[in-house]
Amino acid sequence: MTNLTRRRFIITAAATALPLHAGAAPLRREWRGRALGAEARVVLLGMPEANAWRLFARITGEVARIERALSLYDAGSELSRLNRDGVLARPGRDMTAIMGLSDQVHDATNGMFDPTIQPLFSLYAASAGNPDPARLAAALDATGWHRLDRRDGGIRLQKGMALSFNGIAQGYAADRVAALLRAAGADSVLIDMGEIATIGPDPGQPPFSAGIAGPGRDIVAEVPLRNTCLATSAPRGTVFDAAGRVGHILDPKRGASVDSWSIVSVSAPIAAIADGLSTAFCGMSRPAIDAALARFPGANLEAIA
Repeated sequence: MTNLTRRRFIITAAATALPLHAGAAPLRREWRGRALGAEARVVLLGMPEANAWRLFARITGEVARIERALSLYDAGSELSRLNRDGVLARPGRDMTAIMGLSDQVHDATNGMFDPTIQPLFSLYAASAGNPDPARLAAALDATGWHRLDRRDGGIRLQKGMALSFNGIAQGYAADRVAALLRAAGADSVLIDMGEIATIGPDPGQPPFSAGIAGPGRDIVAEVPLRNTCLATSAPRGTVFDAAGRVGHILDPKRGASVDSWSIVSVSAPIAAIADGLSTAFCGMSRPAIDAALARFPGANLEAIA
């Protein structure tokens, strides 16, 4: 497996969104940290330094709270405990929210988006992209969003099941940080948690701009961003095998690496929705993609190749 992670590929793909237009605002303040296992940053424009530092402390706290719920990298997170114990009796607000968002995207994509993919992912990672057929069949038997038991407000997994929100959690984190900053009065912000969310800028200022890079790292599209979000997925942004043929986005029904498209970029008012859709669309036909987009007002396909 290569050292290039999916998260790093997507940040590279959106790199021309950063830095922002030099004349967009008189002041620029930047927060840097880590979110869900990778680098992240938030750029505030037109914000006095004292106010920015107060907001930076709140951003750090918000990201930490999300990680305590949804991180696969934190052994004590709600998600890790659910995968280990098979039950989470009282999910917190972030887990409850992301389960609801996952319901929406799973339904709209006819099951192509499915957080129960984790056993398949783990098997592919352990086998360098060449899983034993018997183990693959067992992992498929442990996959399926419909198999979750959510009676009485809890979450229960069947034997062998495990969840991963890696196809939607970065977008969710961007949404939560955006909500925090809007409530604090910030009006010109670019948030990069692996997926991008923007607040503003004002109509009198030029929009933020994201350049979407194709597999050869050439820019295939330029996307203006004003009060919207952008997510990009690429099946071979991470590969399991040394030859680079088996990508990390897996079909939850077939248990195979998807190869319908090399890159998909989606904009939407909600970053988590853009994130989940861009992930699922990598394994869907264009008519199915169009049908799914119609379910989410304001969602657009920005690039596909």
